[in-house]
This record gives sequence, structure tokens and C-alpha cells, in this order.
Amino acid sequence: MGWWVDMSLGKMLSESAERYKDHWAVIQGETRITYRELNRAACALGNHLRSLGLGKGDKVALMLPNCPEFVIAYFAVQKIGGVAVTLNVQSTPYELLHLLGNSDSQCLITQGALAKRFEEIQDKLPLCRHLITTNGPEEDSLFREIIAKGPFTEEIPEMAAADPAVMIYTAGLTGKPLGAVLTHRNLLTQSVLLRTICNRDEKDIGLAVIPFFHSFGAVANMIAPLRIGAAVVLMERFTLDAIFTAIEKEKITYIAAVPRLFLGMLFHEGSEKYRTDSLQVCITGGAAMPPDFIPVFEQRFGVKIMEGYGLTEASPVSSFSRLDMPQKPGSIGIPIPGVEAKIVDETGIEVPRETVGELILKGENIMKGYYKDQAMTDQVLKDGWLYTSDLGRMDAEGYIFLTGRKKRMIITSGFNVYPREIEIVLCLHPAVQAARIEGKEDLLRGEIVRAIIVKKPGVEIEERELLRHCRTYLSSYKVPREIEFVETMGE
Repeated sequence: MGWWVDMSLGKMLSESAERYKDHWAVIQGETRITYRELNRAACALGNHLRSLGLGKGDKVALMLPNCPEFVIAYFAVQKIGGVAVTLNVQSTPYELLHLLGNSDSQCLITQGALAKRFEEIQDKLPLCRHLITTNGPEEDSLFREIIAKGPFTEEIPEMAAADPAVMIYTAGLTGKPLGAVLTHRNLLTQSVLLRTICNRDEKDIGLAVIPFFHSFGAVANMIAPLRIGAAVVLMERFTLDAIFTAIEKEKITYIAAVPRLFLGMLFHEGSEKYRTDSLQVCITGGAAMPPDFIPVFEQRFGVKIMEGYGLTEASPVSSFSRLDMPQKPGSIGIPIPGVEAKIVDETGIEVPRETVGELILKGENIMKGYYKDQAMTDQVLKDGWLYTSDLGRMDAEGYIFLTGRKKRMIITSGFNVYPREIEIVLCLHPAVQAARIEGKEDLLRGEIVRAIIVKKPGVEIEERELLRHCRTYLSSYKVPREIEFVETMGE
């Protein structure tokens, strides 16, 4: 596997551009970009970043939806040997202050409409001196001028496979997100999965629905397809009709997404009016797909669902079901090539098959650590093993079945949410005496966020006021969907 991983992401795109030249790489609406054009644009923006004094090891934050500019910016950062800090476009100024400050980002690339959130806090971020916006009348012309005029010279610094490439923030137990540092080797190891496990190649066309700032979205819908010469159709926002229209118009051959999308497709009343016979495989992860619905989906659309498991700290994919192996309902499959998995007890000793314990992982996909947080890194990385906090069992044939979690965490639509972060925000409201966050099962989202609130004596507050308060501080997926007021919190 050496030739796949002993390079940098910047060189990966250069090699793909040389190999696939005028194949379509990125498609969005009427915009179509070839591999050659994508690489030239990334080089041009990279040279602009270099002119700002940015280079190897410097952090550049990206707060963009799924759009061609994201792909260009992501690889532009790699061309200069920088570290791309990918941020959720829903991030509030309150969240951005921590994300940009903690990551030591020196530049933010975002859309004009989103830049206002940064401008509110810019004076508190002395290190983040540069702002590049990608749309709007003036900003758009500047961004387009940069990628149109160049220079297009390629000067990728010498990079080690173990050098940091990307930083992705994931929910933290303490209430503050942690920056998982992923290396070039981590991500390039994952880039082989579409070819080796899913049997995809340069003739394929994928549909990118999961946000690129999400580790699964970046690997499955950007890095992996661009490694093998496939085309990627980008969806910034979507409705189910838009999904089906894209499948029919662009002849999509595979979709990698969270279960919510596939369940939505299954239940969509107008689905029968669209042609979907181009679909060959659907890949699901980020949350558990209800087992009973998998055969129903496969029969309805005539396509196999491959279910996998991963987490940001594992870059993210660690196990997958296989097209050439028996499917076991409720299983997340077997470890991918190059990854070891064990089920261990509280002392770290491996337990017998069919015994429930904590799932731990080891391989080239495991993160370098949490940025500037050695204590939390040491909690989850021990002797090269990543302790996932997910509970599960392994059967005699090596299939893994998850049974629960050791830590309080909610997974909603594929996003990890630690209750403590939301509880801290709720308790900032002057009318709240105590708050507890819990997950509630939901068919489409897996779980939803539910808040239990004790009000301060003599104070009245309505649910909508608390929700408005949460939206000021939190990304929308963290905002409670249900609120219950109680007299006492109880046990």
C-alpha cells in the first residue's frame, strides 16, 4: 500500500490531474471542473496563500458548504504544506471564537454571508489576520481573479506522511470541542477504500451530500473519489426531489451518506417518477441504519447498502460490511484492511468472542492526537490503540456489533454531540437554575437532543426564548428539539 500513502494530499491531486487530465472532477449545477482545472485552481490559490506569508504547518480554516470553492481551498492549503481546519458552516460566533483561537488559524476562507460571524469576533483573534471570501459581487471577482490568473506554479514543500494535513473539531467531554489532528498518511490510507472495498473506479460518479467539513464527507466524497479519477456531484443544500433529480440527470453510481438520507429516499412519495437505475452501491455511516429497513431499501432501489463504522479520530472509517461477504443485520462489518479491532474489558484486556466490552482500534488511520490537549489524547490513545468509548461485541467470524456507549454522547444525523456543551450554554441563561441534556431515539436522525430544565424560583421563561438563546451560541444540530420543564432534576 506504500505508493498510496507515502505522499502528501497536495501531491495526490497533482498525480490525479496528470493521470485523469480532462475527466470531470467536480460538478455542481452548470459548473463542471476537470482534474487539470482543479489542480491549476488549487495551485493558484495556494500561491496566493503563500504570498500572504503562509506556509508549511500553518493553519488555514475553511468554513464553506459543499461547493467547488471548498475543494479548491482544501487542496490549496495542501499545496503549501498547511493544515486545513474544516469548520461547520453552522458555527456561531461563540463557537468560532474557540475553534479559530484554539486551532491557531491564521486565515479564514468562507462565503461573504458567513464572514459577518467572523467579523464580530475578529478583534479577539489577533493571530487570524487574513480573511478570504468566495462569493458576493466584489469578493467573488477577487477569488475568481486569483484562481484564473495564477500564477499556477506548483511548489509543494517536502512533506512526511506523518505530518498534519487536516484538523477536524469533534465534540469534547469537557464542553469544548477538541481538534483531532489527521495526517497525510491517515487520510491517504482511507483513499483506497472506494476502490478496494466498494469496487469503484474512474468511471464512477458520486453524490456528495454529507458536508465536506465532516470527516466521513471529506474522505468518502472528496479525497477517495479524487484519488481514483471519479467525478463528484456536489450538493450544497438538498431536498429529496433534488437528490433524485441529481441521480437521474448525472447518472449517479454511488452515494455515501448518513441513514437519514436513505430512509428519506425510501419514504419519499414522489420517488417512483425518477430513474435511479444508475445507482450501483450506497454507503452508509455516521449512525446506525435500522436493520429492518436495509432489505426494503435494497429491494426498492435494486442496490446494495454497505454499512460501516468510524469516528473522526480514526479518519474516520474503521470497519465495513462487504459486497462479497454475508451480511449480518445489526453488524458494522469487519475491520477494513490495515486496521486491527479488539473488544476489551475495563483493564484493557481482550475479552472472549460474543462478550460485550469497549471497542478499540489500531492502524494507519488513527489520528496523531488532539491539538494542544495531551491529557485528552492520553485518555483515548494508549500504546497505539484508540479507545472509542463504544461498547460492542465481536462474533466468531470477526463481525462487530455495537451495543451502547461508555460516555454520554448523542449522535444526531451523523454529528456527535456531548451534552455538557449544551448544558453549559443553557445555564448561561439567567432564568435557568439547572439543565440536563439527553438523547431521544428518532427514526430519521438516530437521536435528537432533548433538554430537561429547572427554572429559577419566581422566574418565567418560554420554550421559544430558550431555543433562541441556544441558537445564539450553538450550531443548529446541537439545539434541543424537545424541552421539558421540571420542578427538580432528580437523580
